[in-house]
Amino acid sequence: MKPRILHTSITVIAAAIFGLLYSPAKAQTKHTSTGSVKITIEGTSNLHDWNMTSEKGTFTGVFDVNATGSPTGMSALNFSVPAQSLKSEHTAMDKNTYKALNANKFPAISFTSGAATIRQEGISGYTLTTKGQLTISGTTRDVLLTVSGVVNADKSVTYTGQYKLKMTDYKVEPPSIMFGAIKTGDDIVVRFSLVLKTI
Repeated sequence: MKPRILHTSITVIAAAIFGLLYSPAKAQTKHTSTGSVKITIEGTSNLHDWNMTSEKGTFTGVFDVNATGSPTGMSALNFSVPAQSLKSEHTAMDKNTYKALNANKFPAISFTSGAATIRQEGISGYTLTTKGQLTISGTTRDVLLTVSGVVNADKSVTYTGQYKLKMTDYKVEPPSIMFGAIKTGDDIVVRFSLVLKTI
């Protein structure tokens, strides 16, 4: 091999190694909810359907982003809502629900995760999938959540999703009112929505 060609080859190899060793890591951005996270719990009973709502939830997360600023993944997620912030149209229902949740001892319902995948859907949409730990009334279970996201004009992102569960899986006895005349079903649906912005 001629000296010039050898020198060029060494230079190319050295540049490639340097690029691998010193290329910047993927960027991360911290996000928080711009307002309270809205949570709605929907259930059934032997008389009629019911729901409880809270807008006192909080959320923080650390997202991985690419060179264009688009989210590609997530490395941390923390969500929490005070159990006694959930309200229905019936005070008796609320009191019995807090008792069933043992809310004095376990005041918060929370979800945490250390990883998520994000897939872009169209121009401004995303699907976020994350496996984490949902804690209700002191009982923690692994759950898989799939959430839809839309990028807003101000660069904030609105996320919405839902998750179905059984109260007894979290050692919660389905509450009843009117001395047991109205009994709630075990199955509930948790719906949530939040808007995130960069901190």
